[in-house]
Amino acid sequence: MRNFFGSFVMLMLMCSVGQAQVAAPSVVAGPAVGGKTMLLWPEGAPGAQGSEDIDKPTLTVYLPTGVNATKTGVVVAPGGGYQHLSMVKEGSDIAHWLNERGVAAFVLQYRLGPKYHYPVELEDAQRAIRLVRAHAAEYGVAEDHVGMWGFSAGGHLAATAGTHFDAGNAGASDVVEQKGSRPDFLILAYPVITMEEPDVHHGSLKYLLGDTPDPALVKSLSEELQVTKDTPPSFLFATTEDKTVPVVNSVMFYTALVKAGVPAEMHLFQHGAHGAGLAAANPQLSVWPDLLAKWMRERGYMAAASQ
Repeated sequence: MRNFFGSFVMLMLMCSVGQAQVAAPSVVAGPAVGGKTMLLWPEGAPGAQGSEDIDKPTLTVYLPTGVNATKTGVVVAPGGGYQHLSMVKEGSDIAHWLNERGVAAFVLQYRLGPKYHYPVELEDAQRAIRLVRAHAAEYGVAEDHVGMWGFSAGGHLAATAGTHFDAGNAGASDVVEQKGSRPDFLILAYPVITMEEPDVHHGSLKYLLGDTPDPALVKSLSEELQVTKDTPPSFLFATTEDKTVPVVNSVMFYTALVKAGVPAEMHLFQHGAHGAGLAAANPQLSVWPDLLAKWMRERGYMAAASQ
């Protein structure tokens, strides 16, 4: 299968395949300029192993100055191999890009290895999605227009949120926990997808699951194997020349989406290194955010450019 996908990808210069009342959260100093940052759990995160900043997952809110015509919100998960976070290039820069197009953004600072392992990272992502829904009216967002955008390991986290979710706990005393954790759509930029050989990103595997992970857990977090008809519609972007996360990761997830009948669009470029972000200064890749914007407009998650 790997040889098939490798040949498929190498033949492509670019592939475009489409189908198309809650108490106010506590606010703390934010990691990115211009956003209001809140603790995901004001009373302390479950499983916290200390009281330092790294033990306190947060969400930084960026709201567009104009009208959010489609009432869309996007939780943004920066990458960093589950050991650090690219909070500007894959965080606040993304939030500003979304705001400029009338979309609300919520940058997630999730807990990391080696101190924290799965399921803590997923719990942070799920809490972020629930929190946006619980405060949807305050943020000008519709509860059924909450997506997740992840980069690299953050892409794995987003894909995990899109394949491991629940409808919320209707009987929970915490109103946030009453909300469902399924993203309404996924945006995956050069994502880590599989945890299995030969195409795993070993750093992500180590920092998410430790040095000797249970094979059953490895399989359950190889997201190409977890896709169902209920996985959200997805947009994927990656490059063949990526030397950090093999492009086959994206291809496998896209293939699984198609087999499950999930609307999906994928854009693969031959040239370009890992970690490009929005690639504004890269003439080979700078078109990819425009393709994303087109996809979001077609699905009703972004207003037309003239608006």
